[in-house]
Amino acid sequence: MNIGQAARHSGLSAKMIRYYESIGLLKPALRTDSGYRLYQEDDLHTLAFIKRSRDLGFSLEEVAQLLTLWQDRGRASADVKALAHRHIDDLNRRIAELTGLRDTLQTLASHCQGNDRPDCPILADLASGGCCH
Repeated sequence: MNIGQAARHSGLSAKMIRYYESIGLLKPALRTDSGYRLYQEDDLHTLAFIKRSRDLGFSLEEVAQLLTLWQDRGRASADVKALAHRHIDDLNRRIAELTGLRDTLQTLASHCQGNDRPDCPILADLASGGCCH
């Protein structure tokens, strides 16, 4: 199947497929005599794996590690679980950061009168760099 068909089948853009190939996440595609890429069934499985991994928020480096583990039938599932737990820890850290940002902005917005006066605690906080509450 050509790259357009592979893109439709995988839910990825042709540009992303070419990128994943260029960085080594996807093995180089077979080529027709005229140079067009041809994708096999195993390539589609790999693309689905990559897409799902990215949908779960894994970095490209983590996806590469997961692909290596997936392709190694002798690997220990403990290695996969450890990688997943590191990712969960990172997600929890990012969630905490985002929650803090939301709470700070919510507090600032609740103190803003939102009227015709120019006083605005949101802009005052941004101007202060958030250093002087």
